[in-house]
Amino acid sequence: MTAYPTWTPAPRPGIIPLHPLGFGTILGRSFTALRQNPKVLLGFALGTQVIGYLIMIVALGGVALWSFSRLDTLRPSTDEWNAVLAGSIALTVVAGVVLGLAVTALSVIVQGVVVAEVSREVLAEKQTLGQLWRRITPVFWRLLGYTLLLSLAAAVAVGVAALALFAIGSTGAGGVVGAVLLGILFVLGAIPLWLWLTTKLSLVTAAIVLEQTTIRGAIARSWVLIRGRFWVALGVIVIITASISVLAQVVSIPFSLASTLISTIVTPTGEPTGSAIVTLIVATLLTQAVLLLIQAIGIVVQATATTLIYVDCRMRHEGLDLDLLAYIERRDAGGQDLLDPYALHPGRPHPMRPAHSPYGFPGYAAAPPPAPPAAPPAPTQPPAPTQWTAPGAPPDERRP
Repeated sequence: MTAYPTWTPAPRPGIIPLHPLGFGTILGRSFTALRQNPKVLLGFALGTQVIGYLIMIVALGGVALWSFSRLDTLRPSTDEWNAVLAGSIALTVVAGVVLGLAVTALSVIVQGVVVAEVSREVLAEKQTLGQLWRRITPVFWRLLGYTLLLSLAAAVAVGVAALALFAIGSTGAGGVVGAVLLGILFVLGAIPLWLWLTTKLSLVTAAIVLEQTTIRGAIARSWVLIRGRFWVALGVIVIITASISVLAQVVSIPFSLASTLISTIVTPTGEPTGSAIVTLIVATLLTQAVLLLIQAIGIVVQATATTLIYVDCRMRHEGLDLDLLAYIERRDAGGQDLLDPYALHPGRPHPMRPAHSPYGFPGYAAAPPPAPPAAPPAPTQPPAPTQWTAPGAPPDERRP
């Protein structure tokens, strides 16, 4: 007698089939999550981007206005005026970097929400923003800390390179040429390094959100999980990033041309007027609004792609598809208080594939090889012949 009913409806299809995914499936389904729950994903991403953009403009404008307004009280071209000008520029740059990090932190929160939502859409479940927010609240500071760690590492690398180039360039004319050449080599070398690190660390956010692991543990998980799927992940990330960038350029160019055309019509003589300034402001705001929309779509699609890559890697290496299928079966049969399938067996070897096989999950103890077949038994001696006596015959008539 089973605890489940004898008949259950067919499981609802999620955004991906529950088996290891191919390159085309990951790339195509990266846009599916946005269509499944646009109100939550796109709405939250766009709202977060707008809030961050407005905070950055207001705060940076306030810092610049306060710092540069001091120049009005000084005589131009004096030592004091030059010192205040240099200090104002440095303060504005520092404020821009800090505010940029804050906006980046907001985008990481969006990525965490997308990871939580996509992981449930794989199971054909749709959640509200409140439910998603409760899922990422325990790991909020880890996501923020990971983002700040990456930003700090990038800032240190760029700062060290800039100081080295400045030191080389300050030695003379030959040093300037050498600094320019080294700068070009630095940029050319930084591009493949950035792509490699981005791909190797692409699963960190998913590991933090779905496995509740630490920053260090998530980095190690991403580094190991991506093995065997590096080129697939790199291709998906590059194609999506390039597509979003091209879309942003294609959309912004017509707005820029329209703004120039309208300004020419409004002010044919080229003299600035109130209407021309208003037109320019409106065109700029419209352009920025469209770019923010495209940027929000890009964040959602990229986070969806990395989540699907994470699910694919775990299905291949750890048999996550078995846990997902078991969860769906119990859920559709009426089970209650089910455990999160993503947190059941992180890091285990695939239960149906030996860990020492070419597709095994590296870093874990290999399963023992199968025992060799037993040797066939040695042939036995034939049984000794027995004597047979006909029924009723006397003893002397026995035959062999």
